[in-house]
Amino acid sequence: MAITTPLSQSNLYSTNNTIIKTPRMIHQIQSNSISLYLRNPAFQNKLWGHRNFCLVQRRGEGGLRTSVITATTAAEKQKKRYPGEGKGFVEEMRFVAMKLHTKDQAKEGEKESQAQPLGRWEPSIDGYIQFLVDSKCVYDTLESIVDKAAVPSYAEFRNTGLERAGALAKDLEWFKERGHAIPEPSNSGLSYSQYLEDLSVKDPQAFLCHFYNVYFAHTAGGRMIGKKVAEMILEKRELEFYKWDGDLKQLLQNVRDKLNIVAESWSREEKNHCLEETEKSFKYSGELLRLILT
Repeated sequence: MAITTPLSQSNLYSTNNTIIKTPRMIHQIQSNSISLYLRNPAFQNKLWGHRNFCLVQRRGEGGLRTSVITATTAAEKQKKRYPGEGKGFVEEMRFVAMKLHTKDQAKEGEKESQAQPLGRWEPSIDGYIQFLVDSKCVYDTLESIVDKAAVPSYAEFRNTGLERAGALAKDLEWFKERGHAIPEPSNSGLSYSQYLEDLSVKDPQAFLCHFYNVYFAHTAGGRMIGKKVAEMILEKRELEFYKWDGDLKQLLQNVRDKLNIVAESWSREEKNHCLEETEKSFKYSGELLRLILT
């Protein structure tokens, strides 16, 4: 039986103890019955052409027998696997986002809650309208960016069915018809919108991190907040902001698939950069939510 042990290149020799060199590693084969044609150019070409295995001929009573010796490099053994990686990049994004939730928001959450629990919120009509105005400012920006598609991949996210600017316009009109003043966007919405504009030009991976988190978070925690606020100050009226045409699960899956396809062309470094932007996305979104309590 052949036994492999690591050996440096300087120790290459060929006797009963034969050295086999692959492009990525060198192993010593200890055997009394191996005949390896290292001096044969044709055989060497075959040997050096394989990344992770080489061919060895053994001479026995039945003649020559060819064997394959496989090898796994240290780099391959140590290759880092990222949580969710096997299911596509969106699952990696989801995993990172869930870790940034508080423990009372999600079972995967790791953050300690520093804000009032949702059940103790005391929202105001004026604050909620300001939240809707600033949210519309952000969604207008997101939808404008993908429509212009300065980066070609953004065009994949036009008309996904998740768009919210039109629904928010209807809700604000509803409030206006009931005598409520509709304010201009505050600094929270304006600063986030400007940040997204800047990212969309110079940093596509970071921009798509925000795109994912804004739209997907609204379909989950955003709906829960909307329902609670409606119960407290809107006589349970469901706003258009929380309604979608068609099957929401399918709409979300369609966008997941597109994001996964776009991310396939990214390097691991670019993917990590996208994931690192998640915390900043939470920061901006949190500033918008706090408007409800003003």
